[in-house]
Amino acid sequence: MSIVEPGGRGLLIVISVLSALPAAARAQTHESHGRPLAVGASAVGLLTRASPALAGRALSEGYITQPVLLGMARWRAAAAQLMVNLEGWTLDRGELNAGNAGEGYVDRRHPHTFLHEAIAAVQTERDGWSASIAAGRGFAPFGTDDPMVRPFIKYPANHHWSQILERWTAIAAVRRGPVLVEAGLFNGDEPMGPESLGRISRWGDSWAARLTLLPGHGLELQASHAGIESPEHATGGGLDQRKWSASARVETELDGVPLYGLVEWARTTEFSDGRRAFAFGSTLGEAAADLGAFRVAARFERTTRPEEERLESAFRSARPHADENIIGVTRWQIATVHAARRLHAGGIGVAPFVEVSFLRAEEITGSIFDAVEHYGSASQWSLSAGVRIGAGARHTRMGRYAAAVPVH
Repeated sequence: MSIVEPGGRGLLIVISVLSALPAAARAQTHESHGRPLAVGASAVGLLTRASPALAGRALSEGYITQPVLLGMARWRAAAAQLMVNLEGWTLDRGELNAGNAGEGYVDRRHPHTFLHEAIAAVQTERDGWSASIAAGRGFAPFGTDDPMVRPFIKYPANHHWSQILERWTAIAAVRRGPVLVEAGLFNGDEPMGPESLGRISRWGDSWAARLTLLPGHGLELQASHAGIESPEHATGGGLDQRKWSASARVETELDGVPLYGLVEWARTTEFSDGRRAFAFGSTLGEAAADLGAFRVAARFERTTRPEEERLESAFRSARPHADENIIGVTRWQIATVHAARRLHAGGIGVAPFVEVSFLRAEEITGSIFDAVEHYGSASQWSLSAGVRIGAGARHTRMGRYAAAVPVH
């Protein structure tokens, strides 16, 4: 068993989040001078065994993952929210998550930035219209909800195809009846590490737009498109991306049983000087049901990703990468099942869980990367167990702000 960041900083994060939980439970929502305030804290204690993880070897690791502190405030037509993500201190090596790739990590989920969200918004409603302007650091109006607020612990491999997060962005949203439209500008460069705040000088070089339809009965349909300039090269000059996303989401009840479902399709095409270089796609379906205090969920995805030269660590790749010099494209097929039991103690929620994934990786371009040789098998297993703890406010629709939050 290998424990990531077992001392110093990891222990500090555990103490910080745990000490925040009682306060979050007591002050879940209160009034201060007419201004509603809400605070929250949560984290996941996680053990993962991946077999094989590399060259036929299994790895077992433990983490404190998704440790976050959340604050929300509202006053009249104005609202603000702040989320601090402390994975930069607990996931320095990344979290074993085969199929994932991004920000220099491969087959490990990278730590998110300390300043995950800091958004202020103003919203107005009149004659059946609702409109808002939101600005700050957060999610661009593209794709589906962040996996952190969905039923599973392990992130899907399509995370970087299906969301655009941790950017300086300004978003205008308008809703009339069942139709909701968003458009936003942001800086294209991806974070270079947990401390990264992005380049303000690049603000406005990238854009995204999203159309959402709410036909009723908890159903939600969305389609979005984005153009991102040089996400992998912070100084610019790298490959540009054009991204498409479409999804159907439902949240309803059947005979008193809360149900959730999501089907999504995403495609990212990379361009060099206006010439198409590569294209990657994903389809994903997931569903969950709450059976009393138990939650059961299942997910299947089929996602392609580029393979790049690895560094001395086989779980890391160079950043910025050598653009058009990828060594292959792998198609990942991943089936995941999840079961959790919700408990409550003194206003603090505790949810022990088990999550199992079966994965297959196949190189589809005939390039030099050999998935079977690299991993030691054509198929892999991932077994995770742990406990999610949280209190106070929590995100329910991370990635949408003000008038863009669907209200069914």
